[in-house]
Amino acid sequence: MSHVPGVNVDAVHPTIAATATALPPHTITREDVKYYMGRVFDIPERRLEAMMCIVDNAQVHKRHAIFPLDYTIEPRALSKTNNEYIEHAVKLGREAAEKCLERAGLKPEDIDLIITVSCTGFMIPSLDAHLIHLMGFRPNVRRMPFTELGCAAGAMALGRAADYLKAHPGENVLIISVELPSLTFQRKDISQANLISSILFGDGAAAVIVRGKESQGPKILISETYTFPDSLFAMGFDLRDSGFHILLDKEVPEMIGAKIGGLVKEFLERNGRKREDIKGWILHPGGARLLGNVETELGLCKCDTQPSWDILGNVGNLSSATILFILQEWLEKRPLQNGEYALAAAFGPGFSAEFLLLQWA
Repeated sequence: MSHVPGVNVDAVHPTIAATATALPPHTITREDVKYYMGRVFDIPERRLEAMMCIVDNAQVHKRHAIFPLDYTIEPRALSKTNNEYIEHAVKLGREAAEKCLERAGLKPEDIDLIITVSCTGFMIPSLDAHLIHLMGFRPNVRRMPFTELGCAAGAMALGRAADYLKAHPGENVLIISVELPSLTFQRKDISQANLISSILFGDGAAAVIVRGKESQGPKILISETYTFPDSLFAMGFDLRDSGFHILLDKEVPEMIGAKIGGLVKEFLERNGRKREDIKGWILHPGGARLLGNVETELGLCKCDTQPSWDILGNVGNLSSATILFILQEWLEKRPLQNGEYALAAAFGPGFSAEFLLLQWA
């Protein structure tokens, strides 16, 4: 079958009906990072000075954590941190989900599919199974828990929700993303990847309801995934006896920057749109260098991507939940006009990029 470019914008497309976020009570400021870095990590003074410059340039002013900082930095067995993950993932996930249902005017029994997303801990039964009992979802609600997709997973969840709703029009999907990267903190790991992650990542949860019938909100017209060739090394976790150790290649911002212009152009062309049609840029920042590279390659200025910078600055990188926090910023503070288009993009292990074409309605 030949591919026909363009999207039938008159069709009933899945719609983002509501979003919500939840943050734990404790905060980590940029000043906290500076104070603790030299006391926690056994690194030479010259390297410490270099890390202080990175802290200043990271554009992360504060982040949230489930525990006070003094406890967060203490070594704990993987079994203990994972039990903490389960407890707090359920708590934060439930808070975001309940808020999102209320905003959408729906009850738990109205949800037909729950997609849960996380990569910073491990739990079987999965988060959705816990919440079915706690929140009163139907026993026959469909479940789609997934992990291993890292920072791209929030965008991928939106895409998979839309795919499901195209096959099941009229139904409702609840997406819940919970990330607790503070539990992956490794005080004895002085790799550059671990030091950078201790500056960037914060805890939090986000929820989104996507509806299959006509409703107000951005319509998800299409989604696509692109996996970079020969890029397994770029990002991931190494699971050791001491827990999760982050893997993050320093060339990731350049790798994305080199490809992003062409990828976005081709994505839009395949779907009958041009660069000038896009009025909203909902971009996962990753870090300041990555977001800056993406802006340069796409010909954007900071004014085009301010919600991404605001989320990075106020809550840090929340892995899969980040793109959903940024989506909420756009919905609440910079809503587009009816009929206008936005492009959402997030990047994660694989190494992969997820793109979504949205249209405000």
